[in-house]
Amino acid sequence: MLQIKSIADERGYYGKYGGAWIPEMLRPNIKALEAVYLDILNDAGFQKEYMELLADYTGRPTPLYFAKRLSEKYQANIWLKREDLNHTGAHKINNTIGQVLMAEKLGKKRIIAETGAGQHGVATATVCALRGLECVVHMGALDVERQAPNVARMEMLGAKVIPAKSGNQTLKDATNEALRDWINNPSDTFYIIGSVVGPHPYPEIVAHLQSVISAEIRKQFLEKEGKTDPDYIIACVGGGSNAAGAFYHFIDSDVKLVGVEAAGKGLHTQEHAATINFGREGVLHGAKSLLIQDDDGQVIEPYSVSAGLDYPGIGPLHAWLHDSGRAQFVGASDEEAMEAAMELTRLEGIIPALESAHAFAALKKIDFKPDEHVVINLSGRGDKDMSTYLKYL
Repeated sequence: MLQIKSIADERGYYGKYGGAWIPEMLRPNIKALEAVYLDILNDAGFQKEYMELLADYTGRPTPLYFAKRLSEKYQANIWLKREDLNHTGAHKINNTIGQVLMAEKLGKKRIIAETGAGQHGVATATVCALRGLECVVHMGALDVERQAPNVARMEMLGAKVIPAKSGNQTLKDATNEALRDWINNPSDTFYIIGSVVGPHPYPEIVAHLQSVISAEIRKQFLEKEGKTDPDYIIACVGGGSNAAGAFYHFIDSDVKLVGVEAAGKGLHTQEHAATINFGREGVLHGAKSLLIQDDDGQVIEPYSVSAGLDYPGIGPLHAWLHDSGRAQFVGASDEEAMEAAMELTRLEGIIPALESAHAFAALKKIDFKPDEHVVINLSGRGDKDMSTYLKYL
């Protein structure tokens, strides 16, 4: 059973970040979800079905793997939480299974989602196929091109993929289109948000559903090392769902939490997606958080070689973790992420997703002690990024 606890306050705020900043037409849907989401998550029947699907359908628990050669190079004990071994290839399915079950309890038959790298879209389409639900995925037109294998998977699963052609045609724009879709179809549609962003209660829902990652880490680390807490948890951060899941059960501990943002072509340039480093308070997609914006409050288009990290904001939970000093956030450039991906591939025989590769780039940015234990959340596998890797090679 998942341990369900609320990190946000009753209004959905983490400190000064969060809330539900939404159009009036969406308020009934959000209020209806807010009224029941904790009851659903804590319901014994829901938990039983959710955990059974995670075990029998997705293959959980995912291994906590000791990376011997990586450990030797960095003179520390490096462990990998293998979310890449989930069905569909990433952590995203932890969330989509839970939210589809919630949608069914609310009587919704049409599911919509946004996606950047395509992993959330694939996970949504997969569970909709499993449950016989209509599925529509909004995806930036640029991402449709650079993540073609995932687009093919979604369409094979029966989903309708709609390219978003506004803005820079990436994740932000896909989210805009998904919200418009929901405004136009409020009665029969459930919006499965893929990260810890959006209006309350979505950041809480996604964090709860992804918390299975940290729950497993604690249990597995206890079995392997005789204690529940490693010294570090490291995860990449775009909107922040895999990091939220990996951090969740360690927030009230002494474990050092490290989030790695996409520094793109460098923090000295304008082409990055490093919200923590350069963001200011603002409202985007229904929540108050840190955003990359200009002096007039207009969102600046982000950039990353990774389609899943080029989001101009960050989940309110992570903004709060940063402001409170509970978590450290560093940037990894495209080049650093590519080098880290090649290193992991050649030392451990594991090809990571480009998003996950950013987390491994942190190994060169932190001085570890030989007796310290470092868990890196390997949030996805690199099949979808092979064309990008081949260009780099």
